[in-house]
Parts: sequence; C-alpha cells; structure tokens
Amino acid sequence: MRALSPLAEAHDTSRFGGKASQLAAAMRAGLPVPTGIAVSWEGAERIAAGARELLDVALAALGDASFAVRSSAVDEDGAHASFAGQHLTRLGVRGSDSLIDAVRAVWASGRSPGALAYRARLGLRAPPRVAVVIQHMVHADSAGVMFTRCPMSGDDVRVIEAAWGLGESVVSGAVDPDRYRVARGGAALSITLGDKEIAIRANGEGEAREVPVDPHLRGRRCLGDAHLRALDRLAASCEAHFSGPSPHDIEWAFTGDTVHLLQRRPATR
Repeated sequence: MRALSPLAEAHDTSRFGGKASQLAAAMRAGLPVPTGIAVSWEGAERIAAGARELLDVALAALGDASFAVRSSAVDEDGAHASFAGQHLTRLGVRGSDSLIDAVRAVWASGRSPGALAYRARLGLRAPPRVAVVIQHMVHADSAGVMFTRCPMSGDDVRVIEAAWGLGESVVSGAVDPDRYRVARGGAALSITLGDKEIAIRANGEGEAREVPVDPHLRGRRCLGDAHLRALDRLAASCEAHFSGPSPHDIEWAFTGDTVHLLQRRPATR
C-alpha cells in the first residue's frame, strides 16, 4: 500500500484520515481545493521514525513553493468529533528539511496531552493514527469559517465569520471577526463588523505570526457582496455533493476574488 497519495486520490479514510478524504472528495467534485499530497498514518509514523526518503520524490514533484501541513487523523472530522485545535498546523513551510520536520511535529501533536485528553473524553481508546495533509499554501487576503445552516437555530441561512489574513485568527479566537448572516443566493441579511486589530500571516518558517492591521482596515468589511455570493455558491456546491442531515462546517480563504476551500466537515458540537 502506498504511504503517500495525490490528495485527490486519498479517499481511504482508514489510512489517510477524515480531513484528507473529505478534501479528496471535494477535489473530485471540482471544488476549489488547493493541490497537495496526503501521507497515510503508517507513512507519517515511518517519517517520524526517520524514513525521510518517503517524501523526497513527492516533494520534488510539488515544486519550490510554500506549504500548509495539517493533521488528518483517522478519527478526525467525522460526524461526532472534529479535533479542531487539538493538533498542530504548520503554515508557510518551505524546503524539504522543514517539511520533514513539520510532518514529524504534526504527527507528534496527536500524542500531546491535550489531544489524548480529548480522545479520552470522546471514549476513543485506540492509539492515535495521525495522517498528514501537505497542500500548497494559500496566502489569504481574508479567511474564516462558514456554516451552511445556522448551527444553533437550524435556520436556513449561511453563518460566516471572517477576518483579514489567515483563518487561524478566527478559529483560535485571536480576533473579533466580522459576522455575516447570508440568505441562499448570497444576499446579506445582517452584518456585524468586528474590531480586527490583528491578522495572522505565515512567516516562511513554518509558523504563523500576528501582525497589526492598518487602522483604516480594522473596522472595515473584509468581505464584499461579491465575496458573500461566492461563499454562498461554495456552500451550495458542498450541499450538492455531500449528503447528511448536519450543516457543513467550511473553512475558506480568498486571494483577491478567488475563493479556496480549505476544509469541509459535518458540523459538530
């Protein structure tokens, strides 16, 4: 069995984890997912133990670029557990040595005290099996999260939180984001602007850093009407290609007017 796979072909959840298999399905559906590769949990274990040659050919094929390296644990991004924030992410990683280190660090984060405690709360008794996703980095102008339906009320509206820069500022709670409620078709129903005083940017060394936002941008909308319509279309595409009673929990990013789908999973509590 292959230890590595093009991301679009990483459909085996038992080997490549929930995040990779969800992204693979989205890519096959033609959704705007950044290209990359998936490392199986067995391959990640071998790389963590020193078998760096597993990645050498694949990294050469990906070219000289910066990458996002994220976990895709076998238990992750299912209908009952997302593991959001439990595992390490490395952003803006460049060079083979740094990528190897990033894969090892992401794999090891599945065994951190916090991740193990989360597993225990969910009653997951099997040892963690952490696969890894390596994708071309999206250097976002704005990013955030979207629920395709309101996760609290069940209302048939898109609920969006957004900030300048990378979406990690929204996911981690580091910034007070803009909040949008959007009808099907993309019309804004309500807009609440946040004081977006910082943005998170990749520093080129595999880490993300907080940088101050220009004062005149802090209170301005980071999503225009065209962005909201694009997100509504993305939500509709996810609903068309993925079934299930739960709303979809989507992480997205914009470079200019181009939307990128970074993650899609069933919304969980």
